[in-house]
Amino acid sequence: MVLAVNIGLEIHCQLTALRSKLFCSCHSDYRGKKPNNNVCPICSGLPGSLPLLNQRAIELAGMVSLALGCTVPDKIRFYRKNYFYPDLPKNFQLSQYNFYGISSIGVDGKLDYTGSKKTFIRRVQLEEDPGRLIYETGTSDTNFYTLIDYNRAGVALIEIVTEPDFTDPRDVRIFLNKISSIIEHLGICDTKLEGSVRCDANVSIEGKKKVEIKNVNSFKEVEKALTYEITRQKTMSIHDIEIKAETRHWDDLRKITKQARTKEEEQDYRYFPEPDIPTIVLGNEFVSSLKVNMPELPEERKVRFVTDYKLSEHVAQVLIDNKEISDFFEVSVKIYSSPKEIANWIVTDLMGFIDDSEQKGSIFSGLKIEAKHVADLARLVDQNIINRSTAKTILKQIIKTGEMPSQLVANINASKIDDAGVIAEAVESIFVREKSAVIDAKTNPNVANFLLGKVMQLTKGKADPKIALNLITTKLTESN
Repeated sequence: MVLAVNIGLEIHCQLTALRSKLFCSCHSDYRGKKPNNNVCPICSGLPGSLPLLNQRAIELAGMVSLALGCTVPDKIRFYRKNYFYPDLPKNFQLSQYNFYGISSIGVDGKLDYTGSKKTFIRRVQLEEDPGRLIYETGTSDTNFYTLIDYNRAGVALIEIVTEPDFTDPRDVRIFLNKISSIIEHLGICDTKLEGSVRCDANVSIEGKKKVEIKNVNSFKEVEKALTYEITRQKTMSIHDIEIKAETRHWDDLRKITKQARTKEEEQDYRYFPEPDIPTIVLGNEFVSSLKVNMPELPEERKVRFVTDYKLSEHVAQVLIDNKEISDFFEVSVKIYSSPKEIANWIVTDLMGFIDDSEQKGSIFSGLKIEAKHVADLARLVDQNIINRSTAKTILKQIIKTGEMPSQLVANINASKIDDAGVIAEAVESIFVREKSAVIDAKTNPNVANFLLGKVMQLTKGKADPKIALNLITTKLTESN
């Protein structure tokens, strides 16, 4: 029996590009600070304090809305979302709410994320982050006490809410990676910072009650959590066990979801307009001004890579999927203008050394390689100073030592052997060693490539492969 699956997402992105929090002048960068030292009367919710809205936050949230194909309304406003939790010092969160009319910064968007697949964006809203709960043992169900750090309270967040259009956890991960690429290109969020991008997922089977999954720390884990939860709900449905509307946490160690609390309904939050922040009129020029000043988006960059650099659609897509990699490519091309060769080195060779485990920090962490190294390597191959086989060996050395390829070539005397006489001696030696292969080559031309590989192995990759193959072919023809 096939049971229909519906998955919706709530993606929270901190606006790390801001200097201050959403409603006060406290630093937005709370990381590394002593607990509860990055607070003021406003973000700690002291009586009599009044919020002061960060204008730049509205502009950044507006850019995200446009990038996701959303409509940006003429007016927006903030609502109090009332709930009681230790990390919420005011006992309410300032957010946006569309029940009484459109008030969020973006609505009704759409994003294509793989081939013909797309998902609709219900809304993009601007809100404040709560504080952080720090557990004694690292998990909420085994600790004896919990510490609270309010340094994060009030940091500006955008929440991207999708329609429940997903049916496959793998598609969710692809979509999240695309969202990450978009916000990186917009420059609004440093996705490498811990906790800067978080995702909650809502899952339901056959239109039954919705289960929310929280506490997932990476996109890879979101996929795993959804896969587990879908299996759990399908098993319960098959055995006629009631699926409750609840919030479940993902246990990263046991790889299961576990009940946290019953799921609140919207009316439980008792939304009402924030009386201390009037309706914000964005004006007629707000959207046009954003469009003029918006950075290049990933899809626009892909088109430029194909048009200007003559890259294939596939190679361009691999590059733009990660802003750091596409920036690395463009810096390399500025140093040495050979875009196809440089893109080939990055996509085919360098990517194999990159850790894709969604670790925080640079994607090149642990690799002593820069754009100048790849540019220099491409130049050496283009100018026939070394062959590709030697270049691959040098690349492995560069990653470990950070030495320039041209310097390594000079140090290890790796210049290509293009003396036909020297290569002919190597060919003769291989023909003596590989007599059976020579006989096979007379009836199977593809065996010549095997003999070429042996010549390259004998010369430690230094022989010019074109000259070597020509000599092998000639010698085989003469022996016939």
